[in-house]
Amino acid sequence: MLERDDIVYLAEMMNWPGVLNKDPDVMAKIAAALKRGKPVDGHAPGLTGEDAALYASAGISTDHECFTRQEALDKIAAGMLISIREGSAARNYDALHTLLADHPDKIMFCSDDKHPDDLIRGHMNDIAARSLSHGYDLYDILQAICIKPVQHYKLDVGQLQTGDKADFVVVSDLETMHVSETWIDGNQVYGQNQVHFGQVPIKPINNFTAYKVQPSEFIVPASDQKQPVILARDGEIVTEMDWVQLPQQNGETLADPSRDILKVAVVNRYEKAPPAVGFIKNFGIKDGAIASSVAHDSHNIIAVGSSDEHLSAVVNLIMNEKGGIAAVQPGKSDVLGLPVAGIMSDRPGVEVGKAYENLSEMARNMGSPIKAPFMLISFMALLVIPKLKISDKGMFDGETFQFMA
Repeated sequence: MLERDDIVYLAEMMNWPGVLNKDPDVMAKIAAALKRGKPVDGHAPGLTGEDAALYASAGISTDHECFTRQEALDKIAAGMLISIREGSAARNYDALHTLLADHPDKIMFCSDDKHPDDLIRGHMNDIAARSLSHGYDLYDILQAICIKPVQHYKLDVGQLQTGDKADFVVVSDLETMHVSETWIDGNQVYGQNQVHFGQVPIKPINNFTAYKVQPSEFIVPASDQKQPVILARDGEIVTEMDWVQLPQQNGETLADPSRDILKVAVVNRYEKAPPAVGFIKNFGIKDGAIASSVAHDSHNIIAVGSSDEHLSAVVNLIMNEKGGIAAVQPGKSDVLGLPVAGIMSDRPGVEVGKAYENLSEMARNMGSPIKAPFMLISFMALLVIPKLKISDKGMFDGETFQFMA
């Protein structure tokens, strides 16, 4: 794949334990990119000091997962570029934006998983306006957003130089950075509040085996032992781990919504298999469930809910659509189907954004305090990000890199 001209870099080397331990498959992928002069993108939340230096020494040149200033400084010292990320679930701008003053030549900006409803309101232009309001130099900001990424990743994007393709946006003013026009390759694709191209017809490709699940499949057998609980963090994709004694009834270990401890389950979408079930804290749902087939990286169905009945109902909504995001609560349910690979919609962006916002509002009405619950839930199955996550094979310790017994 790296021989292809349209694949210009190796994206997101998430398996940082594999890099530090020189796993042969991981090192072969990095070597294949470097041999062809293509950058290797990093993804190593929490790595600092010698570990950060060792990770960078493998030839990895960027990271967008820093959540403290010191972590970013350690990676800059190791020779890496830092992409300051402000997505929907993971927001690191407040912790890192001062780096733009100290190391403007080492900074880029990115969003990395931005909700469709958030995209309607703004994207990199919002980051530009926010940075200007802090008093940073306009050209440092534009370099971080418009120039550094194009140069680093060797993208086929014009930079307003003589002979370049005419790729640019026009903003109405330098305070709000509101985009009034967008031009690509000399063609105006947006202007006068109108998109100037039609919807691209597609034939959805979707590897999805749909089947019904029953509430009984989400039962966790009773145990007098404490249970491992994922401690989710609003605004972060890293988690913590706790051990909690949970209520027992009729031979079952129950969720405890009164303490904000819910069940979390992953259901295999590629073949019929028993769900993996665990427990999670801080989603705040009192009576109901949410689920998504956007669940990095395998994109199985992941669900969080207060009862087995709600979990089965919300998973079956997604099964019926062969992919989507969904919410259920007593007397109400909703689903946004994602027919393209089970992770994308073929509907217009504004329509998708409104549907997404309606589902997020349902989650908030169930008691969730999380700003982006569907984005956060999608990361709970991302095993390479510490500390505790869950896959269709069970709960996984991201620090020992082993499934929980």
